Amino acid sequence: MTTTERPDAPDAASRETGAGSVRAAVGLLVLFELTSGFLQGGIAPLLPEIGRELSVPDADLTWVISAQLLAAAVSVPVLGRLGDLHGHRKVLRWALAAVALGTLLVALAPNLPVLLAGRVLTGPLAALLPLEIALVRDRLPLALARSAIARLVGALALGTLLGGVLTGAVHELTDDIRLTLLVPAALAAACVPVSFLAIPETRRLARGRLDLPGAVLLSATMLLLLSGVAAAKDDGPGLPALAAVLGAVWTRVELRTAEPLVDVRALADRRVAPFFLCAFAFGVVYFGGQAPDATFLAADPAATGYGFGLSALSISLVALPAAATAVVTSSLTARIAGRTGYVPALAVSFALVAASFLTTAALHTAIWQLVAAKILAGLGLGVALGAMPTVIAEASDPSRTGVTTALYNNVKTLGGAVAGGVMAAVLTASAPHAGATPGESAYVTVWLLCAALAAAAAALTLVARSAPAKTARGATTSPAP
Repeated sequence: MTTTERPDAPDAASRETGAGSVRAAVGLLVLFELTSGFLQGGIAPLLPEIGRELSVPDADLTWVISAQLLAAAVSVPVLGRLGDLHGHRKVLRWALAAVALGTLLVALAPNLPVLLAGRVLTGPLAALLPLEIALVRDRLPLALARSAIARLVGALALGTLLGGVLTGAVHELTDDIRLTLLVPAALAAACVPVSFLAIPETRRLARGRLDLPGAVLLSATMLLLLSGVAAAKDDGPGLPALAAVLGAVWTRVELRTAEPLVDVRALADRRVAPFFLCAFAFGVVYFGGQAPDATFLAADPAATGYGFGLSALSISLVALPAAATAVVTSSLTARIAGRTGYVPALAVSFALVAASFLTTAALHTAIWQLVAAKILAGLGLGVALGAMPTVIAEASDPSRTGVTTALYNNVKTLGGAVAGGVMAAVLTASAPHAGATPGESAYVTVWLLCAALAAAAAALTLVARSAPAKTARGATTSPAP
């Protein structure tokens, strides 16, 4: 892979000045990640209220999460590659503008289709972190880049932590779901002009072009897959089978493309593949359980026989201890992995997540039981969240950092998108008729599925090899410390 310096490439002295500029700009990037986390963490506690406002059944609310993840699964590699080609700052601005428009549409949506359209426009949220990581790696020395990446990941986790609590508090004060949703919309809109401040552009640009056929085929495959999962109860396996065929065509196209959108060969490397499979499982358990957990907690026990009838604020407070635990363990990942090694640390983290969902499936009649189980999940998810981005970034070719880092995020997001469809199908199948409340057994099934996937991920990490991986030039790189 070749790169080209920008026409205004600086000399050694100005490069140093540029590094200082990026260090100052990291604070602005941290603001974007705080906002990103706020938007991602703030939606789940509001889902029951959104459902009541728009008359959407509980089972269909999972599509509010899945629509954003579906868009993210496509936009992450596309925007990552565009950043490599045209500059990560420029593409970052495009992504922030799309997110701002999407959050406004969500706040004003009169019905579910418009709401889902707004959520699709917020898909580029998942691309912000890869673009920022590529930017700081291009402009900063390795040690400073590591520190900046850690701050960005920490800001994302903190924003997620604050998002649920603050949006829940706003709803408690206003008792108006529209006004509540306008708060994150205002935050997203404010980020757009901020992105035109002191953020320098990428210095080294890749040569090549965007793999447009790969992007189109990936989009169509994802749409067919999720539509098929949603319609499987009534229409059978037709759409999922068609999605599998189209996915095979997409894989073949990517293998034959000189500059593929997704490096399929990297996914198949036995040294790396287990970690990408773990990323898929991470997406399922992290994103897939958000909507079911919220609707379970909000369910009226007098009408359904389960749940606690909680408000948006109460739902966010139930999730707060687990989110705080994840933030702490994420920040301590380097120390933990430094003592145990990354493979054992990841294996234990996924084992804790599996134990959490098993506990929830068995014990969910008291709030303290759910809180205790979710703290276990927070311990594991925090370590998994903190470990992978830096490892993948440091193993990548500098000219393709954006698209390579995006690959991990894409696989994780794909897991979440597929999980949303599966969870919706499970909850819908248990309802006696369309629009009815799901049965308690459906929630237990969701938790058991997440437990099984987390346990499988724990086993997969032990399959991973610590041998050096080959770079695009045929050289070898040592495993991340």
